[in-house]
Amino acid sequence: MQPGQLLARGVCRHLHELDFVALTEFVPARGLRVDVIALGPKGDIWIIECKSSRADFQSDHKWQGYLEWCDAFFWAVDADFPVSILPPATGLILADSHYGEIVRSGPGRRVSAARRRALSLKFARQAARQLHRLRDPGAAALFSARRGP
Repeated sequence: MQPGQLLARGVCRHLHELDFVALTEFVPARGLRVDVIALGPKGDIWIIECKSSRADFQSDHKWQGYLEWCDAFFWAVDADFPVSILPPATGLILADSHYGEIVRSGPGRRVSAARRRALSLKFARQAARQLHRLRDPGAAALFSARRGP
């Protein structure tokens, strides 16, 4: 596993404790791919970007495009990351491969009802596909043959 994937694992474990469900490498819209998207018990949508180094953060030029797709945006970094370079008006999760902890919440915003519905449906469909692939490894060929919404 790559360092960012290990951070994502710890973040997802923490989100589970908060009663959120999470998916990794989610595409909310064409041209965007978030590291972690989480759906809360009241329908809140959080996006978490995992950064394993200063260079990883500095090369990320798309993160501001994620803001319109979530109610809360967080960076997830390890304890050695220089957190002072992260934008202060964003959330912060300190994580490792086993666990994470929210250190700072960013300002809240609300996704429109129509976007929330579309994202929730896309989230559910992706989660179902992933579960199907786990239960039926031969299904991967079926999914790659038919790429639909």
